[in-house]
Amino acid sequence: MTTFSSRDRFLAALNHVEPDRVPINYAANPEIDLRLKAHYGLAPTDGEGLARTLGVDFRGVWVRYVGPKLHDDLPDRQVDIWGVRTRWVEHGSGGYWDFCDFPLADATLEEVERWPMPDPDDFDYSTIAETCRRYDEFAISVGGAGVACVINRGSKLRSLEQLLVDLATDDPAGLRLIERKQDIELEIARRAIEAGNGRFDFLMMGEDLGSQIGPMISLPLYRKHIRPQHEKFTNLARTHDLAVMVHTCGSSS
Repeated sequence: MTTFSSRDRFLAALNHVEPDRVPINYAANPEIDLRLKAHYGLAPTDGEGLARTLGVDFRGVWVRYVGPKLHDDLPDRQVDIWGVRTRWVEHGSGGYWDFCDFPLADATLEEVERWPMPDPDDFDYSTIAETCRRYDEFAISVGGAGVACVINRGSKLRSLEQLLVDLATDDPAGLRLIERKQDIELEIARRAIEAGNGRFDFLMMGEDLGSQIGPMISLPLYRKHIRPQHEKFTNLARTHDLAVMVHTCGSSS
């Protein structure tokens, strides 16, 4: 049997042609990731070494924020560029940073408008072309599981309960929060794709539509509020002849 390159393996599968094997991707929580690296004798920071050891066919390329600090540090919290807060939660085999506080849970429309968010100008697009060249043998994605995500990403600021209420009641504050975040990420994705000079194979985006037992929202509600936001990104991908991968947890509806 012919041995495929990672990229050719992905493209064959995408076009319903049987490759030499199923394309492999990899993602894990930090504790498992560190254990795997230790098992294979790799440094804790050697993600590329682990990917090659496991035969991973995909590489993801995204942009790094280089702009001003937008949100104050808080005790016992990590705060990202969107103002999302997490706290450390230990479990039997380690721990993780879990989302908390939800600073816009009770915010008005005016407060949502004033909330600091990153500017697409404040990301580094200069390394994308070189990174794509370095990964040329692989299937390369732009974006990530959280890109274009309405429910999960919006709930980190608004809380899941309030975000679902926003969608059901057409709350202007919640809908504006969604719109602001989506439009910023769309512009970042557009610039990143253009910086890749045609080398990206697919856009990765996400949406957590359900729990582990079924959808959290109805199909009409999805079509009303979430599909139009997703279509901004799928239309962008179509413009650049990219496939689209949608990560989802629970229910893919």
